[in-house]
Amino acid sequence: NEYKSYLSRMMLKKFIRKSVPCIQRQFSTTNSVSAKFFDNVDEAIADIKDGSKLLVGGFGLCGTPEFIIDGLSKKGVKDLTCVSNNAGTDDFGLGLLLKNHQIKRMVSSYVGENAEFERQFLSGELEVELTPQGTLAEKIRAGGAGVPAFFTPTGYGTLIHLGGSPIKYNKDGTVAIESQAREERQFNGRNYIMEEAITGDFALIKAYKADRAGNLTFRKSANNFNQPMCTAAKTTIVEVEEIVENGTIPPEDVHVQSIFVDRIIQRTGYKKPIERLTLLEESQGGQIPDTPKNRIIRRAALEFRDGMFANLGIGIPMMAANFIKGITVTLQSENGILGLGPFPRPGEQDPDLINAGKQTVTVQEGGSFFSSDKSFAMIRGGHVDLTMLGGLQVSADGDLANWMIPGKMVKGMGGAMDLVGSAGTQVVVTMEHTAKGSHKILPHCTLPLTGKNVVNKIITEKCVMEVVDGVGLVLTEIADSETVDSIKTSTGASFEVSPKLQLLQQIDV
Repeated sequence: NEYKSYLSRMMLKKFIRKSVPCIQRQFSTTNSVSAKFFDNVDEAIADIKDGSKLLVGGFGLCGTPEFIIDGLSKKGVKDLTCVSNNAGTDDFGLGLLLKNHQIKRMVSSYVGENAEFERQFLSGELEVELTPQGTLAEKIRAGGAGVPAFFTPTGYGTLIHLGGSPIKYNKDGTVAIESQAREERQFNGRNYIMEEAITGDFALIKAYKADRAGNLTFRKSANNFNQPMCTAAKTTIVEVEEIVENGTIPPEDVHVQSIFVDRIIQRTGYKKPIERLTLLEESQGGQIPDTPKNRIIRRAALEFRDGMFANLGIGIPMMAANFIKGITVTLQSENGILGLGPFPRPGEQDPDLINAGKQTVTVQEGGSFFSSDKSFAMIRGGHVDLTMLGGLQVSADGDLANWMIPGKMVKGMGGAMDLVGSAGTQVVVTMEHTAKGSHKILPHCTLPLTGKNVVNKIITEKCVMEVVDGVGLVLTEIADSETVDSIKTSTGASFEVSPKLQLLQQIDV
């Protein structure tokens, strides 16, 4: 019996020695292709039906799957739920489907300059689930990773957390559907809310290149939401500018792996319109006029420090960057750029290279591009030193409101809630001190909040105020045309006066 057992063991070892190399060789030479290549858009989108949930890549007009959207417009499918950072413009991108009333609900962070989007929402024709941009990116990333929910500090204390944000209006302007409250929890003494992941039936993607295996690469800032959306749908349909042979794209340069890609269409003749063509203006020299706006810009420029990473809102904050001299400040843009450069010279603009304000830009040497979910990992993770943005209202406790006037103006919060929600980031608000004579600095904000207890400093044309824990507002700088009494008159909240009060500082020009 022992001998039989020994023979059995020896025969098993002999079988394994002979079999394993064959198995290894078989595995090493296996090469499957999951993506299917289509000659026309109609075939690729044939099974998109009424009521489908679509994840649509792009940021502004950059990286928009324009041919797929045009195909859906002609196909006439309706009652769609579209998850996209925004909805293009009135005559491009998802704006085409909005115009045809093919979309039932938008899940977005920003309405932007799409007048039809805003009109349909406010008139009760369209459901809109406004979601902070970084939260939207993470919800999509989580959905693709099989994570059902996560906790984030973004939106704590706002309508996103507490519920009550309008999703659908009645025709008389009352709210028909409103958002639900989020679960809240504390971790390490900080407040967080729970957000559920997003998945979809189809992801509609614009990439630069695909190889025959189905691997994808994106060009510059056209990566944005396209990359995470590839992972979070049952079927991913990609339009590309070029199809190359396997091996042309180095493995380390692949942005989206073939396992996530189902259908590929090659197209040429992209329109790639530019939403905000912004070009470098040559300095004319001479004195800068002492206007309220320029006074804010020149004071805001003093907030930059050597070696700092900063994220700047459009308008005054971005203009302040023009005065960065003699120090190194790396500018981050939430649509996926680190190392923003100046605006391009005429003829050098690139529709695949825009900032978060949809303006054409350049990139400094040493800069980089990445997806929206990675961008907000930088922001939410406290890796950005300074956030500078505008405001509609700021409270004595540092609450900020800057994204919505209920029933009148809905632009969306974009990335602002994420930008002010990081504990490790200095938040500076630049704004005019009053609005048509009405106070903007108040005991409590009356407009929906962007963030609660998030503002560190307020810079206006009249003064600088700091928000100090346990104290409230402290006046630290005052314009030479103002007095403490005049500041009290134009400020709706009480404040302390710093014993080191000084004149409003201005950067040298």
